[in-house]
Amino acid sequence: MSEHQFKATLNIIGINPFVFVPETILMKLFKDAGKDKGFIPIRGTVNGVPYEQTLVRYSGEWRLYVNTTMLPDSPKRIGESIDVTIEFDPRDRTLQPHSELIAALTQNKQAEDRFQQLSPSHRKEIIRYISAVKTDETRQKNIEKAIGFLLGKNPFVGRNPD
Repeated sequence: MSEHQFKATLNIIGINPFVFVPETILMKLFKDAGKDKGFIPIRGTVNGVPYEQTLVRYSGEWRLYVNTTMLPDSPKRIGESIDVTIEFDPRDRTLQPHSELIAALTQNKQAEDRFQQLSPSHRKEIIRYISAVKTDETRQKNIEKAIGFLLGKNPFVGRNPD
């Protein structure tokens, strides 16, 4: 694995700024990742600022989306040439559920079964939402809401129960 450098023009699709990754670099990233489909975890720099991101294919094109953390005011900088480094990131990015969420699921088999039936992205959404809160009180309230959601009693993270 190695880091690759290139210059790119910042484009936009919808509201999302992005750059195209040169084909020769894409081929090397695919080789390093051992795949050329799905999500490819990457890391690098944009104008010297480090980032961790996921390379995704959308509408037939592989794009590196450039958010405002990577490049301040990126939506206002469309057409600007930027310096990019990129490499495959082999580190495990799996989010672990908070111990209190694990305990709550263990205590409610029906909720735990439903949680396991959710798509990986939906499970990740719940885990991230609960892990991001700052106080124990708020975390506990959100865990109770999540359990209620999993039992079909209430909405959670903008979703209605199935």
